[in-house]
Amino acid sequence: MAATDSVSTLPPGPWSPLRQPVFRGLWLAILVGNIGTWMHDVAAAWVMAERTASPLWVSAVQAATTLPVVLLVLVAGTLADIVDRRRYLLLAQCWMFAVATVLALLAGSGQLTPPALLALTFALGCGTAMAMPAQAAIVPELVPRPMLSPAVALNSLGMNIARSLGPALGGVVVAHFGAGWAFAANAVTFLGVALVLLRWKRQAAVAALPPEHFFGGLRAGVRYAAHAPAFRAVLGKAACFFVFAGALPALLPIVVRSEVGGGAGTFGLLLGCIGIGAIAGALLLPKLRARLDADALVLGGALLCAATLLALAWIREVAALVPVMLVNGLAWICVLSSLQVGAQTSVPAWVRARALSLYILVFASGMAGGGLLWGAVAQHGGTATALSLAASCLVAATLLATRFRIGAGERLDLMPSAHWPQPVVAGTPAVDRGPVLVTVEYRIDEADRDAFQECVQLLGRSRRRDGALQWGVMEDAAQPGVHLEYFVVASWLEHLHQHARVTGEERALQDRLRRLHRGEDLPRVRHFIGGSAAAAESSVGGGAAAAESLHAGGAASMESKA
Repeated sequence: MAATDSVSTLPPGPWSPLRQPVFRGLWLAILVGNIGTWMHDVAAAWVMAERTASPLWVSAVQAATTLPVVLLVLVAGTLADIVDRRRYLLLAQCWMFAVATVLALLAGSGQLTPPALLALTFALGCGTAMAMPAQAAIVPELVPRPMLSPAVALNSLGMNIARSLGPALGGVVVAHFGAGWAFAANAVTFLGVALVLLRWKRQAAVAALPPEHFFGGLRAGVRYAAHAPAFRAVLGKAACFFVFAGALPALLPIVVRSEVGGGAGTFGLLLGCIGIGAIAGALLLPKLRARLDADALVLGGALLCAATLLALAWIREVAALVPVMLVNGLAWICVLSSLQVGAQTSVPAWVRARALSLYILVFASGMAGGGLLWGAVAQHGGTATALSLAASCLVAATLLATRFRIGAGERLDLMPSAHWPQPVVAGTPAVDRGPVLVTVEYRIDEADRDAFQECVQLLGRSRRRDGALQWGVMEDAAQPGVHLEYFVVASWLEHLHQHARVTGEERALQDRLRRLHRGEDLPRVRHFIGGSAAAAESSVGGGAAAAESLHAGGAASMESKA
């Protein structure tokens, strides 16, 4: 029995998530789909180069692929949190299959013009952008929580395998069969993902409340991120890394062509080395995680990445650049996997897709903006100067970002606690009635004042995360030690959603406050409900206007015990 227990406490291996059938099927399907995407990219660039000699048109193909991510990812994350993710992903796959099929037919018939290629590539990018947050958010549904880190690493591994194989395979298909066949192969890969999703019998939770409205859900996601320190730490570290580390993929083609004197084969070789390094890093990550926490992995990976930037700035021998690219791939996977796991574990399920969409936005914006920034620096000062400056800035930003701690997010208890009692109401309030003012009265001894203030401020942050437009705490001037916590939400439905969102972390905070509360009775909770939800939703400044609307509209009072 002891041996069995000791084995069960071992960390899951790098391949353990593949023992989960649905994860395995989806991982393989997405791997093939990513290879198809790389084949599309090669074919699209080649067709555009054949149709026009303008560098602007050729570069516009890449912009048409990445721009939809920046424009649509927040919309996609909100939708993925308020609709059934399985059906949503199926619709996205059908959209991308239809677009890729039209591309294949036009290319095969010789009717694919540059404007049509850009428009269809943009449409395909829209499908990708809409699918990304939902695809990332379902990972915790497919594997047990202990397998989340290796599952994220495997997803990164799949992307790097595709990056290693896809361009080479795309070049072979385009050279021997034509671009139309590459577009057709990409279209077929979407059917593979759709087939796995169709076979997935997702056990969706039965919602007791109406779903959030889109714009309210979008605001809720941004509000949650603004008041979640662990998730903000992930975004901070991501911004400090991607803007500067993105200099290498942006300037590598220029270094190969202009500085090294190599061709497409050399460029493909170095890209392949990055992919191989990332694969090796994914296999090493479980052992590294057993020795280092997430913050140490990000620190070490970012410093290694800075070293590879500096090496690329001054090394001009292909044989010497091969190990540099291998190290770069390893460093990238250490940072990327740690940040992705941090983003996944620092937010609860109800807002996960919206939070991940913010992370994807930081990633895409950082890579795109960093690429343009370092490209402009290279144009005026040379690639060596740009890469050296990017390496220096990455080191400085990485050291600055050490104040952001992402490891704490993995220790948070973000499972729904369902410990709030249902409020005692006179009748059944309309769900759109509001705003709602909730007050909680505490009686605190003078000796416990500081402990109370520390704890209640943390609770206030969680109230804002979960939907409060305004929050505060006051002390009775006539009775020192009597403190009134209050918060305002937009509607009765939004307050009921708060009941569903409260987590184990918040339960622990409230338990601490109850132990500080003087007297046998629990802290007194009262609910006041007034005007219309529209008044609070449309107000500028949110909380203050909501409170004013509450005062003007006349309030009903309801009481419960916390």
